[in-house]
Amino acid sequence: MVNKPDIYACFEAVTATWQYVVADPETQDAVVIDSVLDFNPVSSQISTNTADGLLDLISKNNLTIVRILETHAHADHLTAANYLQQKLVSQGSPRPDICIGARITEVQATFASKYQINVSELANVFDKLFQDNEEFMIGEIRAKVLHLPGHTPDHVGYQIGENVFTGDSIFNPDVGSARADFPGGSATALYASTQTLLDLPQNYRLYVGHDYPPESRTGNESGVKHKPYTTVKEQKEENKHVKTGTEEEEFVKFRLERDAVLGEPKLLHQSLQFNIRAGKLPETTEGGDMFLHIPVKASKELVSLMRGFKL
Repeated sequence: MVNKPDIYACFEAVTATWQYVVADPETQDAVVIDSVLDFNPVSSQISTNTADGLLDLISKNNLTIVRILETHAHADHLTAANYLQQKLVSQGSPRPDICIGARITEVQATFASKYQINVSELANVFDKLFQDNEEFMIGEIRAKVLHLPGHTPDHVGYQIGENVFTGDSIFNPDVGSARADFPGGSATALYASTQTLLDLPQNYRLYVGHDYPPESRTGNESGVKHKPYTTVKEQKEENKHVKTGTEEEEFVKFRLERDAVLGEPKLLHQSLQFNIRAGKLPETTEGGDMFLHIPVKASKELVSLMRGFKL
């Protein structure tokens, strides 16, 4: 008999992120998926309340974290992967590998250039780069890596039993789909990834990376509107962007038009620089500071004027 995993879903409200701890109930081995490190963009202060909540959950349930999994280099929150790894080791636990899809190297190259990050800061920051369809064990439970590009080129999902942790490759049916306009993103690839998920057995659960409930969604008995998952069947019948019958051309047209009017995520620049480092802190300057770079934007006319160029 194959063990069914215990799944602990933890919602982080500031960035609307679902974090997951998935465990084999027999061995108590577990993984963490898409953890969040708190960040205040006004003060640039990092804190660990959310990640410490995961550590408390892990401790209370006597779990051993064997891997820390990332679905992609997130652009809307900072990962707690490195913090969790170091904290677990300091508490006497075995060192869990930080894992992500192998195409993270493409994303690292893109943003190391954009933000002028020394490539030495990115060397071996991830312990394991997964290949497409690679399998690994969580105790006695088999897990499989699914390449789900579109939102980002490195994006993967994790199939664990009859559950898939989809990251930002699909959202709950009344939310639909994620943007596909980041570097290397593709609405066409995103459509294909949604079809990969919708081709799974109808009873499979698709756990999402974020949830942004519309006003029309009713809450549960406790009034909570946020939902970590729906089934493949529900997605095929109800997803407002990719339900059964939605053609690729229709989806791509919608997604491109929608993305064209979306603003940048609030933590875009901080998140990308931090997350391509697997959550490791930037190098400290001689003055004792650590920096994440924020681009300044101005019109060409304003730049020319302020730099004393002739218009």
